[in-house]
Amino acid sequence: MDYVSRVPGPPLDGLIDDIYYLEGTPPYSRLMLPAAPAPLLIVNLGAPFLIRTATAAEAVHYADGCVVATPTRAWEFGYPTPTRSVGVHFKPWGLAPFLPMAAAELCDRPATVEHIWGQRAAAELRHRLTTADAPHDMLRMLEDELVRRLRPVDGLDLVRHLSIAIAETGGAVPINDLGVAARASSTYVAKRFKEVVGVTPKRLARSYRFTFTVLAIDVSAPIDWGDVAAAAGYFDQAHFVHEFREFTGLTPTRYVEVRRRFLREHPEHALEGWPLPAD
Repeated sequence: MDYVSRVPGPPLDGLIDDIYYLEGTPPYSRLMLPAAPAPLLIVNLGAPFLIRTATAAEAVHYADGCVVATPTRAWEFGYPTPTRSVGVHFKPWGLAPFLPMAAAELCDRPATVEHIWGQRAAAELRHRLTTADAPHDMLRMLEDELVRRLRPVDGLDLVRHLSIAIAETGGAVPINDLGVAARASSTYVAKRFKEVVGVTPKRLARSYRFTFTVLAIDVSAPIDWGDVAAAAGYFDQAHFVHEFREFTGLTPTRYVEVRRRFLREHPEHALEGWPLPAD
């Protein structure tokens, strides 16, 4: 697959990790994406793709793309073959300035681009992108569109400050201490987080702690799951396993099997870092 990405310039760089272009044949027709503190926007330029959340019985078609707020559970993504799209990986607080609603309304409920920006705007954006000469031109167009749609969000600076503190500790910072340091009540902080991130600061901290823990696992070596759980601050291994299933949809043992399969079948693939084969 062809994958082109870059960090946008100011003011988007404070909201976005990267914008990207993706084209080609996916490694698997269905991928499981573990829950991570990373909202996502995809503008689809090919055939419809499928999304099935943890609470849905069946997958749903998305033709124009999707908007995904910070998920709390693993979700399944079905690629068409071939696939073509541009997208945005947001920082946890970064999606809110582009939404007409609270981020919590999209928590584990992906929306279409049309639902977020309107049918006409979504269609015009897709048309401009499909007629661009090269991937870098598409990324510039998408960046211009995002800059144009920026809006102020109440509490964004507070949420950004506290989210960075959570991330810097890998989710280990005491949440109550954050509110005290920010001179804000826990109720106010939780409300602002639900509006901006989609989840409470406690839930965001859980997501960071789990993500940091899992990405640090060397699946090519023997793993002592008791040591992994203890190092991540889990009180017992049963709690760790329960959280593992919630965030990835898999047991720790099965996760390692699936990760090894991806690395074995598609070494150094553009999507190798986080998705899991669901086929």
